[in-house]
Amino acid sequence: MLSNPEIQSIKNRFGIIGNAPALNYALNIALQVAATDLTVLITGESGSGKESFSKIIHNLSSRKHGPFIAINCGAIPEGTIDSELFGHVKGSFTGAIEDRKGYFEITNGGTIFLDEIAEMPIGTQARLLRVLENKEFIRVGSSKVQKTDVRVVAATNVNLIDAVQRGKFREDLYYRLNTVPIAVPPLRERGSDIDMLFRKFTTDFAERYRITPITLTPEARDMLISYNFPGNIRQLKNIAEQIQILEAENKVPIAPTVLVKYLPNYASSTRSMTLLGGAAGGANGPESFNERELLYKILFDMRRDVNDLKKLVLKVLNNEAYGSDILREHDGLFNGIEAESAFTKPHSDTKLLPSHSQHQPTVSSQPTQSATPNIIQISPYDDVEDIAHETAEDESLSLEQKEKEMIIKALQRSNGKRKYAAQALGISERTLYRKIKQYDIEEE
Repeated sequence: MLSNPEIQSIKNRFGIIGNAPALNYALNIALQVAATDLTVLITGESGSGKESFSKIIHNLSSRKHGPFIAINCGAIPEGTIDSELFGHVKGSFTGAIEDRKGYFEITNGGTIFLDEIAEMPIGTQARLLRVLENKEFIRVGSSKVQKTDVRVVAATNVNLIDAVQRGKFREDLYYRLNTVPIAVPPLRERGSDIDMLFRKFTTDFAERYRITPITLTPEARDMLISYNFPGNIRQLKNIAEQIQILEAENKVPIAPTVLVKYLPNYASSTRSMTLLGGAAGGANGPESFNERELLYKILFDMRRDVNDLKKLVLKVLNNEAYGSDILREHDGLFNGIEAESAFTKPHSDTKLLPSHSQHQPTVSSQPTQSATPNIIQISPYDDVEDIAHETAEDESLSLEQKEKEMIIKALQRSNGKRKYAAQALGISERTLYRKIKQYDIEEE
């Protein structure tokens, strides 16, 4: 493991900014492998700086005086990539009017950086594997084998193991490329490095355009660090240039309300929303009002939703024959919550059952002589106005007394048949039997 002064020296030489542990670890591997001829596979998200690592490896190697070329495999059409990489002979295909050297021939003795290696066609992957294993290649349209001494550094922003499993990438080539892996961390995992890079970019752009560099408030700085940066360093640089140019006349530090305009989809980020609450709580002045207002709105919405849910549960428990037991056990849970009584008259003239039993059969107000009536249309709550009137006259009635009255009325309307009384009440026949015994109800 190299010492910190050595790593810092390399950072200064190649313009690497940041002190994140994951970044230092990746640099340490790059410095150690540079002196060898091993093939290196650099992994990391798009815009995270993978090409910078390839240049470090080349310039610190014995090939530093040889050519270096960077190729984006995804930018070359599939029909011409073989010709670009390995060259072709005259007449090998339409438009091949002369012999042409490929990149592997041109960079002999140097380093070739193959970015987005996962985009390389399967046929070209087989040709590349031969170069890596035997140091030889064949031009398109030729039969002559040629030698080359090229070091390959590859990079990708996709999971090559998944690509292998999907048949999009050769497994043998993957293991040949992955001799020494280097993982470049995404910008969002580099913490305060984001602020350091932002200040470096804004200072550079201020010098270029001869304007005053902008600064950020502590809250805006925290907001910047909390952002996900899907485009990584490339996106941060673009944001720094935009805000430096457009806010150059701003004589005060940039506040969160200004910065958020330059951070796409900031509010949809979980990390961002967490930070927004912290920034809003610590900021003073009109610039933080929008953040506080947004946070308070979220909290009030959550509180209203919880209260609505409690009202619904309380209403169900009041309407349920067995709800009294639950209410007694949790008597403080619904403090301050007013729910509609089970005996409140609906706004319409339609007589309704409790919500849990809307699809249950109800007892007819005119029971037939049949032992098993087929059509039951009227609820035991048909006399809802009378019951509500009785309840208003004696507000001291307990839930048990109300429950007892409901059971008695249901039994009366069902001609004493427990089955249909239980269905009307929305409880099981067994529970009804237990309640009859509990309240010592005399059955006719």
